[in-house]
Order: sequence, then structure tokens, then C-alpha cells
Amino acid sequence: MSQEAAGEGRVRVVGTAHVSEDSVREVEAVVAEERPDVVAVELDEGRYRQMKGGTPDDLEPGDLLRGNTVFQFIAYWMLSYVQAQLGEKFDVQPGADMLAAVETAEEFGIDVALVDRDINETMRRFWSRMSFVEKLQMVGGLAFGLGDSRGVGVVLGLLVGLLVGPVVGLFGGSVGVGLPLLARVTGGALVFAAVAAVLWVGSASLLDTEDRLFLALGVGVAAGMVGGVGLGVAAPVVDRLSPFAVRVVGSLSLGIGVGLLLAGLAATLATAFGMGPDEDVEEMDEMDISAMTDTDVVSAMMEEFREFSPGGAQALIDERDAYIAHRLVGLRQSGLHVVAVVGAGHREGIERYLANPQELPPMESLTGTPSGGLPWAKIVGTGISVAVVAFFGLLALSTAGNDTLLRLFGAWFLVNGAFAAGLAKAAGARWPSALVGGAVAWMTSINPFLAPGWFTGYMELQYRPVNVGDINRLNELLADEETPLGELVGDMFDVPLFRLIMVVAATNIGSIVASALFIGYVLPLFALDLGGPSGIIDLMFEGARNGWDILVGLV
Repeated sequence: MSQEAAGEGRVRVVGTAHVSEDSVREVEAVVAEERPDVVAVELDEGRYRQMKGGTPDDLEPGDLLRGNTVFQFIAYWMLSYVQAQLGEKFDVQPGADMLAAVETAEEFGIDVALVDRDINETMRRFWSRMSFVEKLQMVGGLAFGLGDSRGVGVVLGLLVGLLVGPVVGLFGGSVGVGLPLLARVTGGALVFAAVAAVLWVGSASLLDTEDRLFLALGVGVAAGMVGGVGLGVAAPVVDRLSPFAVRVVGSLSLGIGVGLLLAGLAATLATAFGMGPDEDVEEMDEMDISAMTDTDVVSAMMEEFREFSPGGAQALIDERDAYIAHRLVGLRQSGLHVVAVVGAGHREGIERYLANPQELPPMESLTGTPSGGLPWAKIVGTGISVAVVAFFGLLALSTAGNDTLLRLFGAWFLVNGAFAAGLAKAAGARWPSALVGGAVAWMTSINPFLAPGWFTGYMELQYRPVNVGDINRLNELLADEETPLGELVGDMFDVPLFRLIMVVAATNIGSIVASALFIGYVLPLFALDLGGPSGIIDLMFEGARNGWDILVGLV
């Protein structure tokens, strides 16, 4: 279908399935038949250069580590992997339709216009548009192979556990959760870990990843509850642990167990009330592969994605429809005859805008990072920073003594540094990178707008630059069904982008875990010397009064 306006050029939009051989032939035929002035393709400069065999741009450290860029790369990787898997089923290289459009245009001496928005900007907007639950669902899918409400439940359960565990460690004794109960829970955790590990390894050749996960978790939890907590079979091992270790393992296990239970109930209720995965998704999976080349089916798949993430679909589909339409309207107004080759899911929206260009949103609204609503992350982060600084400040103004404050700060520094640096090194960071991340972890824990992983990642980039071409290598490795899992993971760590993501994530996780452990388990040890939680509260009130007196004296 051609779109033209009086006194202007015209645009013919060709909608393709990016992994369809039929689409390749259609593109070649249309360009050869139309012989337009310009062939416009759904590519940006970086993807065009990579498609033509050029070397992708190395990423600047500031661009890579700023904000949620690591998560954007994970999202980009996930979407790229899905398209690569579809291409494997069709036996067609993903993007073959765009390559055919470019090569056919070059064959006839026709100019090529790159009309898509920069992929990095699209992924930034994609991540910011997704809701918190959608991000949890994506993390659940990537980490546990669960993309539905169960994945959200697992991630939420772990997050709740990190919050409940320290609370149990700090206040559990006052509500009857003492050392004997925590010893039983610790025994249950040990039995669970042993049984789950055996089942996970033993079922590797029998079940797929998702079934293995549920088998290991389900039987492991049952064994831990009955054998560890109920019968106390792990008591001889638990008795060898120090009370501090029992308290740490027991309260964390109890917290995570409560979190997973509540999240599981929420996920079950969500599914029961129709908020879980749509049965249509399974029907889509069972379709004949040949039907995937049909434009209506591709559009239906786009709508399935819209149901999963309306905000994400807005960034990946709707905004790009408008962006590409803006570029095509500009070419048309220049009096050019244009053949535009775009994905089938974009064709309808682009043609609607070409027919009604007055409905196009302003171009400036389609670029940059979208904003709107209250910045809850910044509000909560600021609150955490204020609370931590106030805690140390009020204790400094009280009669707690400099010796106590120095020991408290030293413990904060060492715990954060040890966990951040240790996990960074375990993820493959070089020693200088790991030590830098560990050295700043105490500070970044106080200031949530900084992350120790950024510093570790910056140091790592001095040794091994990364580029978007690493994503293709990761896709190739993930598609390998013959390489043993251990060897495959090692090969993935050889890819600079994957290693960097793991190092940054491990450093940040180490700092988060260290902060939770400090609050839940180290701080109470100091609290015992200061009169317990009530004694610390009294000291903080004393510090507030002393601070007020100082201010009044200065005035």
C-alpha cells in the first residue's frame, strides 16, 4: 500500500517478518519493481554497520554504567535471543529482510535511509516504561526460567526475605523466635540445600530447566520442613555451628521462607483471578511455524507482548511507529518516492500516521528518557540515606563514645567491603577492580544513587572493552544444545559483556547482602553492649537532644 500526498512524493510500506525467507523475496521483488528514489529500512546506524559486517562501536564506560544500562543490556539481550531462536526455526538469519533491502538498493544504485531510532535509546525508554512488576517478571524469567506469575513470586519472595530476615534477627527474641527455633530452621535449611542440590544435579539429563527447578525446590522444601525442622536430623551439624552462625542462617532462611510463601499465595490468587499467564500464549506456541510469516500472526504476537508489558510495548512498538513515520513523512515532503521496509508489527501504525500526519506526536517526545509521576526510587533512596546518616550522626552526638562509633563504622566498612569484593572476584573480576568495589561499598550503601558495581565495572572496562556484538556471541552460545552446562557457562564468562554484567551485578548484590546482614546481625551485637534495641533508641533520642542544644547554643 502506497501513501502519498498532493504535490509530494509517495511512500510504499512493506511489512516483513524479520526471520522469514518469504519476506526476503518480497523485499527484493518490490524494490526491483518500484525502483524508488530511496529505500528506507528499520535500522539505526549501529545495527546497520553491524549488519554490514563492521565492528560495533566500543561503549564508553559512562554510557555503559550509567543508571539502569546493565538491565537495558539484559533486556536487549533477551529480545535479541528470542529473535535469534525464531531465525533458527525458520533457518533464516534474523534481519535478512533488512539486509536484502539494503543490498537490492545498492544493486540498483538507490539511496538507503536509516529511519529507526537508536537501539540504545529505545532500550532506555523500554526499561523506564516497564512497571515494577513487569521488571520482576523479566528478572524471574531470566534468572529462573519463569516468565509468568511464578517468576514474579520467586523474585518477590527473595526480596521480602531479605527484609524479613534482618527483622527476625533483630526483634525475633522478643516474640519467641529464639535460638532453639532458629537452630531447627537452620537444620531445615541445611537439609533443603543438600536435597535440592542432589536433585538438581541428578535430574540434569531427565528434565528441562523449569521442571528441574520445581522438583529441586519442592522436594527440597518438603525434606527441610520434615527432616530438618520437624525431626531435627541435621542437629549434629547445627550443634557444631556458633550461635552467631545459627542466628544468621536461621533468621535469613525463615525470612526467605515467609517471603516465598506469601509471594506464592499472591501468585496463586493472581492466576485464579485471571491475572496470570494467558492461555492464548500457549496456543501461540503451538502454531504451525509456517504461519509465523503471515502479517496478521506477527501483529498478534506484538499484541501478546503488549499484554505482558503495555509500557514496554509503547517504547518498542508505538513510539518507534511514530519515529519512523516522522522520518518517512520528511522524505515524502522532499518529493521522494520511498519504499520503506519495516517489521510487520509496525506496518499498520506507520501507515496510519502517513495517512494522518497531523496525529504524529512531537518528535522531541520520542527521544530522550521519558519521565512522569513521582520518582519513588529517588524518594525511597533519599529516605534510606537520610536514615543511615541520621543513625550514625545521632549516635555520635550521644554518650555512646568514640570507641563504639569507630568499631561500628569499622564493622560497616569491613562487612560491606568483604562481601562486595568477594562476590566481584567470584564473578571473575580482576583484583584491582574487586578491591575498588569493596573499598567504596560502605559509601555506596549509604548513598543509593551510587552503586559499587559501577566502580568495579569501570575498572574492568580498562582491561576488557565490550560492544553490542557480544550479544550475538551470547546468542550463539545459548543456542548450543550439545556443550555441557559447565563448559557452556565458562564460555559465556569468556564473553566480555557477560562477564562485565556478572561482575557489576555480583558487586552490587554483595553490598546489598552485606548491608542486610549488618543491620540484622552485626548491629544487634553492638546493641547488646548498649542496652539492646531500646538502649540504641534511647541513645538516638539523647543525641537528638544534644544536637538541639548545640543548635540553640549557636543561635
